[in-house]
Amino acid sequence: MAVVLVDAGGTNIGSVRYALQRLGVDAALTSDANAIRQADRVILPGVGAAGPGMARLRELGLVELIRSLTQPVLGVCLGMQLLFERSEEGATECLAVIPGAASRFAEAPGLRVPHMGWNRLRVERAHPLVAGLGTDAWAYFVHSYAVPANDSTLATADFGGAFSAVVARGNFHGMQFHPERSAGVGARLLKNFLEL
Repeated sequence: MAVVLVDAGGTNIGSVRYALQRLGVDAALTSDANAIRQADRVILPGVGAAGPGMARLRELGLVELIRSLTQPVLGVCLGMQLLFERSEEGATECLAVIPGAASRFAEAPGLRVPHMGWNRLRVERAHPLVAGLGTDAWAYFVHSYAVPANDSTLATADFGGAFSAVVARGNFHGMQFHPERSAGVGARLLKNFLEL
């Protein structure tokens, strides 16, 4: 199976690649359109801000390519947010392969933004991507923006209200948390993605 990590400048690429290696998959890091088009699985990692993330994809000429992919695609952290229509972060127009928008968490007593640390996942509907997740599944998050729960939401987490933690629409999938830092739960979800 050919798995590629889109080299869009995300700082978590090395740790995602290592997590895949632990599952027996050596994912190539690439920004080459042909390699991405021909891959069996495509992962769009990302850490940072929506504006620079989309600017990098445009600079590489990958926006329309990613939109046209038919194989399973996984966005991780910022990569998940970029799959949606827009982000309030810098009023950024994103890939628009999943309806919805990311907005900044509202600061409130006891809620420090960014949301950073372990949070429980709640499965909202059955899907092969979340197969095997029990009621005690925890994942590691680091983010200031989130997508509200919507028709594409497979699992939520709570931080002053429910938000999308795992999403899927057609062949596009996303995880707001860092599966590579989420121990057994993260490994299970990555394995589920590889088996889609």
